[in-house]
Amino acid sequence: MGKRLRREKSICCCISPRSTFLTPHSTFYCYEEDVWTEIAKYLDGKSLVMLAATGKWFHRIIMDESIWKFACLRDLQVPDPRKVSFKWIKLYASAFDGSHSYMFRQQEKHIDWMRIGAFFFDSPVAFLTEKLIAPAKIPIEEGLDKMLQSNGFCVLNNIKSGIWIADLQLVRCPVCDLNTCDGTMQTLDARHMELFLNDKYKDGSWEYKLIGSHDVKKHIDGACGAIFDIKHLKDPSTSEVFDLKSWVGKPKDWQPKAMISLHAVAVNTNLQENEGLHVKYHAMRDEADGEAVSIRISQQLL
Repeated sequence: MGKRLRREKSICCCISPRSTFLTPHSTFYCYEEDVWTEIAKYLDGKSLVMLAATGKWFHRIIMDESIWKFACLRDLQVPDPRKVSFKWIKLYASAFDGSHSYMFRQQEKHIDWMRIGAFFFDSPVAFLTEKLIAPAKIPIEEGLDKMLQSNGFCVLNNIKSGIWIADLQLVRCPVCDLNTCDGTMQTLDARHMELFLNDKYKDGSWEYKLIGSHDVKKHIDGACGAIFDIKHLKDPSTSEVFDLKSWVGKPKDWQPKAMISLHAVAVNTNLQENEGLHVKYHAMRDEADGEAVSIRISQQLL
């Protein structure tokens, strides 16, 4: 009969595990804050929450603001906005919990959506367009309606700076007011990262306002929409958005495609034979004349 193994001493979870190496006086403590802070840099949000739930010591370390700030900026691939109004763990959850704007409003009209990514507004002015062609000049002196009709773009002022998150939404066209429309509508939907955490957004106090619309009454190859930080319109990274061959689908590829850079986002969906598009631009502000916190470019077939 084999000998029974005998446990000399039970493992106590209250004692920090340690191991000795190099010399008898050299000790490594597994509960080293700097070590676990560094390990946390390689964990996603779900893994961080699971680690924080293992004990009070880990909870104190992992729930530190610096951990979640690093994870958020890393996973969104954006620069530090320097100032935020909410805790970083809440911002992380808001960005990665699967939420999108139609979950809060018009759920019955929503069909599908796709997360594009995050970009950064460095200046308070946005350039919105349905044509993915770099403009030689932006006629600021023209009114918004004239810019839309003659150039297919417009300029929106007083944008809330910082991190913005972009989604591509597919919704039922009854949200529009065209009697000829019996299909679906594509919407490039961008929002400031803090939007979903504001009480006035959640209770419906903030609403989208129409800032402009117009019709393209001829066949168009694709439904496009793009949002740029006007300060960085000529940046090398932004020029990649205008390089359509690098990301737009080939003819007869009907799947929506998207492109995002540090200061811009764009979408394109190839279209079959059509008679044109109806394009709408909406913005949501945090007050009547406050900062724009969300932008939508919507397109539907005529």
